Amino acid sequence: MLDQKVEEAVVTLLRLAATRLPVDVKQAIEEAKQRETNNTAKAQLEAIFKNIQLAEKADTPICQDTGTITFYLTVGEEFPIRSGLPAILRKAVRKATEVIPLRPNAVNPFTGRNSGDNTGENIPYIHWEMVSGDKLQVAVLPKGGGSENACSLGMLNPSLGVKGVKKFVVDTLIEAGSKPCPPVILGVAVGGGADIAISLAKKTLLRPLNKHNQNKELARLEEELYELANQTGIGPMGLGGDTTVLSVAVEYAHRHPASLPVGVAVQCWAARRATMNIWPDGRTEYVTHKV
Repeated sequence: MLDQKVEEAVVTLLRLAATRLPVDVKQAIEEAKQRETNNTAKAQLEAIFKNIQLAEKADTPICQDTGTITFYLTVGEEFPIRSGLPAILRKAVRKATEVIPLRPNAVNPFTGRNSGDNTGENIPYIHWEMVSGDKLQVAVLPKGGGSENACSLGMLNPSLGVKGVKKFVVDTLIEAGSKPCPPVILGVAVGGGADIAISLAKKTLLRPLNKHNQNKELARLEEELYELANQTGIGPMGLGGDTTVLSVAVEYAHRHPASLPVGVAVQCWAARRATMNIWPDGRTEYVTHKV
């Protein structure tokens, strides 16, 4: 049955995300290692790369913090399963927690009780987008607590403009310091409202690191923020060096005249993400990983 095939495919997707970084992330870390001039920083990057290789070889999670799970669904209007997808995803998360295994990270904020299976109220969180066609695309973003704690939302005075946006992004990075396990990836979104800005910022973390925004002005801003961020000298694991940020992705939404929201989503070097496509006949394609 299709629901069983979707469940099994999502378990595989979670395994790929937890144990293997996408090629673009590994390439960015390798390139950073080659150009790093600080010996301590270079040693940290070499240790990170060895960690990645060992996780792949042993088929075990890259980091002991396997993150809180967020799904991004793009659902074709002709795909046979729609309302049943949340239940399938939750079942897949429970199974993946047991068989990969994943560390249980879903805790009730009031009682402190851990569900033990990475599911709970609104977790895994699911973003939906309906499109034409019969294909279901599932992207998963298991994000660790250290990097999540470094995320930031600013409601700036519109008079501050782009200069104020840049300052807020760099200040967020400096305040985070070593806590999100740099080198990090920054997702930045400007405009919309408070919820829109931080949501768009986190979604940009799904973008391959070697892809700039197609908008030329935003692509230039990404490059400028990348340069400014690496001038902070925080370096790998906060020990100093040339490489504090591996990539910056920027998105935007039109804003209210009276507000200038800026969302900054910080992702650690273990930038775990995975995407798959599945069709009604059960045929599955893993987009971010070779299977």
